[in-house]
Amino acid sequence: MEKQFALGFDFGTASVRACIIDADTGETIATAVSPYKSGENGTLYDPQQPLLARQSPLDYLESMEIAGAQAVDLLQQAGYRPHQVIGIGVDATASTPIPVLENLQPLASLPQFADNLNAYAWLWKDHTAIEEALQITQIAAEHRPNYLAKCGGSYSSEWFWSKIWHCLKVDAKVFHAAYTWVEQSDFIPGILAGISHVNQLKRNVCAAGHKAMYAPDWNGLPDKEFLSMLSPELAALRDRLYETAYDYRHAVGSLCHQWAKKLSLPEGIPVAVGAIDAHVGAIGAGVGKGKLVKIIGTSTCDIMAFSPAEAPNDFSGVAGIVRDSVIPGQIGLEAGQAAVGDLLNWWVRQTLNKDSTYHVQLTQKAAALKPGQSGLIALDWNNGNRNILADQRLTGLLIGQTLATSDYEIYRALIEATAFGARKITELIASQGIEINQIIATGGIGHKNELFMQIYADVLGYPVYLVDNPHTVAVGAAIMGVVAARNIANPAEVIEKLAVKASKVYKPQPEAQAVYTRLYQLYSQLHDAFGRQGHVASLYQVMKELLKIKESTT
Repeated sequence: MEKQFALGFDFGTASVRACIIDADTGETIATAVSPYKSGENGTLYDPQQPLLARQSPLDYLESMEIAGAQAVDLLQQAGYRPHQVIGIGVDATASTPIPVLENLQPLASLPQFADNLNAYAWLWKDHTAIEEALQITQIAAEHRPNYLAKCGGSYSSEWFWSKIWHCLKVDAKVFHAAYTWVEQSDFIPGILAGISHVNQLKRNVCAAGHKAMYAPDWNGLPDKEFLSMLSPELAALRDRLYETAYDYRHAVGSLCHQWAKKLSLPEGIPVAVGAIDAHVGAIGAGVGKGKLVKIIGTSTCDIMAFSPAEAPNDFSGVAGIVRDSVIPGQIGLEAGQAAVGDLLNWWVRQTLNKDSTYHVQLTQKAAALKPGQSGLIALDWNNGNRNILADQRLTGLLIGQTLATSDYEIYRALIEATAFGARKITELIASQGIEINQIIATGGIGHKNELFMQIYADVLGYPVYLVDNPHTVAVGAAIMGVVAARNIANPAEVIEKLAVKASKVYKPQPEAQAVYTRLYQLYSQLHDAFGRQGHVASLYQVMKELLKIKESTT
């Protein structure tokens, strides 16, 4: 019997990755990567607005064409034919809403908006909507507390409604020119399927549930009465959005003629409903019972999935508890940190003014240090705290530096800070009676930096399993394509079968773990003192204790 394959597109923060897998074994046959061409590593910034981060939707399409065509070419070089591709899956960052016309054309493609960043895609890490997020949280807490319960108790400036509301406030021209807004993870499948009217577009429950307050409990999106408390224009926009969101068992449509030609594939291949990149990374890594998957990149997302009978009650401090968002038929949980790779890049590129190769030099020097030897401790909040505090107005902190402090010591302290933040999240999840049997890591950093992974194992106190394939998220997207193409009602078994294996294990080292436990206690003091309103604590001993730990390493 002729082999069958699936194509996955993973739209990350800086590039799109295309991956073709064997639909029956999960073997990776071809991969290709194409970076976005605009701005700095694909992101457009405004020096006058440091919280702004936008991208060009046209970059998405150009890079998808390049990476997809290269992957199909590699498939043919391996001796297979394009008609053997049976399904396509897509993941993308979120919340990354795009203002579009009725025919799904992005406003950014129109000449009158070509130089207006408000008409571009509002990238997940755009934090210009902090005030709007705070207002949404306050109004929902008073009038719709059930909305907040599903998203961890607080609405974020990274998410759908706060960004669109901010656009209305700062650029009404863009807001009113757009017929509606679509998530990047809905836009791409719609384009591939040749959707000609946005009302025909099937929106994904992953982004809808985790970023747009969508839930069947209240018949979909927030009701118009609530939205009118925010703005009458937002209430009116609801009619131009959607009533129902779908999981990736459903096809948004089939590959259209135009994109079939661009990708050298036959028309009619089912295109699965999209999903968020982090959740799809968990799929590619084999998420399942008791498995916490950490997708570690520019930011970090922690993903778990539970059967309805085992699912926890709603609790604060996470980024959502949503049915069908990871494994259809199960409850998906998301938490995460707003800056991880971005935090290290801030230090290397912006502060030290070095290129990306300097990460290697810093890592080599930092690896020679013992835990605690630098005498430093940091808070990983340079982009706010996503979880567990859910506060975008928190900022970074570094304590313990002296006139002898080196750049590589700070680099290690920043890695350790992200690990301490990760431990906060795992402890919160465990406190809800959720059993974590295995931690699996995916994302680019793990494959580039062994020191990073070992620090995480030592701080978390768990063995950390690293997936074998750095393109695991794209593999997850391809698995979605298999599920949609074969009409698989219960994808859990398919995910387990096709997921990337995790052969390499970083085990906690007892001596390092003991030191990190002491440092974590100091991190927790700083975390609560600066992050929790009304928390009163003396920080007098923090610097002294850091020095004691440092002296004990010599």
